[in-house]
Amino acid sequence: MIKEHKPFAQPIYVTRPLLPNLEELTEKLKEVWESKWLTNNGPQHQLLEEKLRQLLKVPYLSLFNNGTIALITACQSLRLSGDVITTPFTFPATPHVLSWNNIKPIFCDIDPNTMNIDANKIESIITPQTTGILAVHVFGTPCDVIKIQEVADRYGLKIIYDAAHAFGVEIRGEGIGNFGDISMMSFHATKLFHTAEGGALTFQDKNLKLRIDLLKNFGIKNEDEVVMPGINGKMNELQAILGLINLNYFEQEREKRKLLTETYRQCLRDVEGVSFLDDSPEVKSSYQYFVIRIHEKAFGRSRNEVYSEFKRYNIFTRKYFYPLCSDYTCYRHLPSSSPTNLPVAQEVVQQVLSLPLYGELSVSDVEKICDILKSFRRKSH
Repeated sequence: MIKEHKPFAQPIYVTRPLLPNLEELTEKLKEVWESKWLTNNGPQHQLLEEKLRQLLKVPYLSLFNNGTIALITACQSLRLSGDVITTPFTFPATPHVLSWNNIKPIFCDIDPNTMNIDANKIESIITPQTTGILAVHVFGTPCDVIKIQEVADRYGLKIIYDAAHAFGVEIRGEGIGNFGDISMMSFHATKLFHTAEGGALTFQDKNLKLRIDLLKNFGIKNEDEVVMPGINGKMNELQAILGLINLNYFEQEREKRKLLTETYRQCLRDVEGVSFLDDSPEVKSSYQYFVIRIHEKAFGRSRNEVYSEFKRYNIFTRKYFYPLCSDYTCYRHLPSSSPTNLPVAQEVVQQVLSLPLYGELSVSDVEKICDILKSFRRKSH
């Protein structure tokens, strides 16, 4: 007898923001009101920048008003031009920042396991016009940073990592923000740690700190000098105080997500047609997302069917990332966007589904989500 599952009484979304106690935020807000310093590298901004630098184990860090402006500035700071190799399986901001810098994105296929850019396929698409690699730690899973660095060194290329999903991730104890030339962190409300909107760049070159801080403040050096064409990328004090408070809670949030992730894995381990990544013993995870892949032939239902069916139970999953960036109308014309060039990405994009993951969920919520998913499966005859 098949058990009938009732829909959740309240919507279960793919994620919910970590929100501190409103009274705690109000108390911190009083400090800003008393100072009358709302933006332009205020004391809260300076404090958050230093705390994050220590937490993320990086020598230099620069805060931004959002991750996209941070990535645009990263490209500017490294003087990238021509072509930059990137992944089609990412959020729109990744290739868009290249276009905003008059750089052509060259799409490289992805690894069938990690879903990150396939480090073994990068070298074959490098041309004299290639100046850099923009790789993404997809869902917080680190790229093959050693292999990518070897390729970049061989051809004199710069590396930027989009680490939007990788806050607090470490590889063998080393902060993820230490790899490549620059890494970008996103502090959007959907992230493990957030400032409502916000972001940061991390890097190891002291000279880059000076250049990036100028670029994000209109290129203003002092009252009398503007030394480069910059942009307004500054984080304000209201964002900074939310970040300072959330720093007190993000580790607790991560531990809750870890428990829920382990519950998902335990419940779905033996479900034919459902696959997912396990933690690597060398990696400290962010537990930013829990993503499964639905293999239609084995599961008996397509990913799109599962996505739609979940809504009937008040569960709102996400086809993340769908569609591929290479299929956007603004990039479809590029030779590297050809589906025959990206066979793995074309397959993966039809399989991925992000399941709800945030600290307010209970273990029993996750178990119910898994039971509902199992009920969707059609056994082959």
